[in-house]
Amino acid sequence: MSEKTDDLNLPASVVTRIMKEAIPDGVAVSKEARQAISKAASVFVLYCTACANSHATKVKRKTLLGADVLAAMDDMEFEHFVPDLKESLAAFRKDQQEKKETAAERRKAAQAASAAVDSHADAGVDPAAAAQPAAMDAAAASHVEEPEAGGDAADA
Repeated sequence: MSEKTDDLNLPASVVTRIMKEAIPDGVAVSKEARQAISKAASVFVLYCTACANSHATKVKRKTLLGADVLAAMDDMEFEHFVPDLKESLAAFRKDQQEKKETAAERRKAAQAASAAVDSHADAGVDPAAAAQPAAMDAAAASHVEEPEAGGDAADA
């Protein structure tokens, strides 16, 4: 590793925000305590990553998976966190699946719209004109002719 150990620390703003969410209002945290917790959190992340990497390496993988992190938690004797982590992992996967499905639906809709425009173009129809016939009919129905200025009023 060529990184300096200071480069491997978590951002202080993130650690401070997490700390504020974890403690009651009105509790002050000294700068020294924030730095100590930040360093401890960074060490924990590095250690967990190393343990997860060890599991991935045992099964000849170079990619760390959620299962590797869960196994690492057991190795580090943090097994009581595993059920909550499994729930978080399941929620993350569900969210990712929903995002993929939404993106696929958008792509299909865009392809269908593109195909409709292409079919109108192949038929020699102006795509802009084909898309607006109802709008033009509505505009024509609501159009009321106004008398010309100076017409009837000048005769009276």
